Amino acid sequence: MLRTVLTGGALIALVCGCGSGGKTAPVSGIVKLNGKPTADIAVTFDPVAPDGKNTTGTSAFGVTGADGRYTVKLIGTETKGATVGKNFVRFTGHTEFTDMSEEALNKAKPKVNIPIRYWSESKIEFDVPPNGSSSADFELKSP
Repeated sequence: MLRTVLTGGALIALVCGCGSGGKTAPVSGIVKLNGKPTADIAVTFDPVAPDGKNTTGTSAFGVTGADGRYTVKLIGTETKGATVGKNFVRFTGHTEFTDMSEEALNKAKPKVNIPIRYWSESKIEFDVPPNGSSSADFELKSP
């Protein structure tokens, strides 16, 4: 259930960065699960505050298509890209919510099962360059 809730509206409240500082650059790539490009994986870039600073930029979010390709945009905006600099990258199965009732949220299940370690324990980092990247590719493993 936690994974389902995180991929819905609660995701925005949980992963938005503090403040809106920081430059952004376009970011896209391919996510593979066990060697295969996989659809319906939610990809979140959470900026890391630079040394000596308490604020980060806004988190960015995207969902993989049938070819495993994704493009992120800043959460809560239509701005494509992620905050320049070091970001922790998190992954989970994505579910589209059309019914936000508690019953529907409890029953909703993502189409793809991503191990929880890629969300809550993720140590995966990506340094977003000032000019962006179209090759922010990730290989995930599921037992």
